Amino acid sequence: MNHRALKAVASVLLVAVLLAGCGSSDSLAQQYRNGNEKGFIAGDFQVIEIPETDRGEPVEFEGVTETGETVSGDDYRGGVLVVNFWYAACGPCIVEAPLLEEVWQKYQEQGVGFLGVNTYDQPATALSFARDNNVTYPSVIDVNDGRVKLAFAQVTPIQATPTTLVIDQEGRVAARIIGQLASASILSTLVADTLAEDTP
Repeated sequence: MNHRALKAVASVLLVAVLLAGCGSSDSLAQQYRNGNEKGFIAGDFQVIEIPETDRGEPVEFEGVTETGETVSGDDYRGGVLVVNFWYAACGPCIVEAPLLEEVWQKYQEQGVGFLGVNTYDQPATALSFARDNNVTYPSVIDVNDGRVKLAFAQVTPIQATPTTLVIDQEGRVAARIIGQLASASILSTLVADTLAEDTP
């Protein structure tokens, strides 16, 4: 294979890699501003559970949702919270949206909170996504200053979009799902396990 052909193949492979994940519109500069100094193209699916004794400090965060309401970590303390990092043009985020909503519907009466963190869009786009995908829990709009993502990134890696975190009743990260959620049952099990822990 001559040099020109090799260069063409390399170009095609590079484009394929860029299209494979949600990194195409989540630029490295944007990621850095949002508290992620490492560039990331696409995350392989991975679930990490963190034993209670190994969890860090509670995550202190505050942001404004797509409807203009201020939310903070204190609003959810004493209950389990699921936090999903996403944006509207992210293909895996679209695919996993009904799975997240399914778990939210299953556990909300047990005091489990759900909060999206939109890292790229303005409120109108986030609201449109919620309507189109039947998502009923709120999302923080974090594109302008990235402070919510930064707050979580200080205690756990947020390198891929989507990433989903399960936060325990003390506000600490109990589990991390990297990449597109493979099934509702996986998240449901993580939530149930965290709910079953002793209340502080």
